Amino acid sequence: MTHQVYAFEPPERFVAGTVGSPGERTFFLQARGGGRLISVALEKMQVALLAEKLEELLTEAHHRFGADLPGTELPADNDPLDAPVDEEFRVGTLGLAFDVESSTVVIEAIAAEEAEFEAETDTGDEADAEDAPEISDDLDRLRVRLTPQEVRNFIDRAKRVVAAGRPPCPLCGQPLDPAGHLCPRHNGYHRR
Repeated sequence: MTHQVYAFEPPERFVAGTVGSPGERTFFLQARGGGRLISVALEKMQVALLAEKLEELLTEAHHRFGADLPGTELPADNDPLDAPVDEEFRVGTLGLAFDVESSTVVIEAIAAEEAEFEAETDTGDEADAEDAPEISDDLDRLRVRLTPQEVRNFIDRAKRVVAAGRPPCPLCGQPLDPAGHLCPRHNGYHRR
């Protein structure tokens, strides 16, 4: 079976988004460009971790290579995902790299292969590459190349998408359901 590499270098649009109501949302990364639209599914925690690791990568690229640290200059992209949202694959691994020559960030979302999510950051050190886990070349992948400003916009939207779910319980932090919540901090009892 041949693998497919969906490369957008650069995409017209690259966003995290959801389909469904809070508590039943499916999370997606979606890239659009050149008349193509690719959507890949992933977990909420993967979106949150991707945003966190991208922030760390921008900061490290600034310290090590003098890359610009962008602010939020472009208008926020709050539009829904482009339709149709057809899942190409479920993401298992996310890879990040900073390309010093072009001052761009490369994000790869690699199809799941019985493996847990791992976010690896590569800043060009060979030592980092030696510690990276082996990833099979015969897996589908989505690859995008973004400017630091586009990465900043992606991070901001990803954080909004993750936070837009069910509100957390103020005592235990677990999501509150509209039907009620048995908080472990109350040993299963409802508060009066």
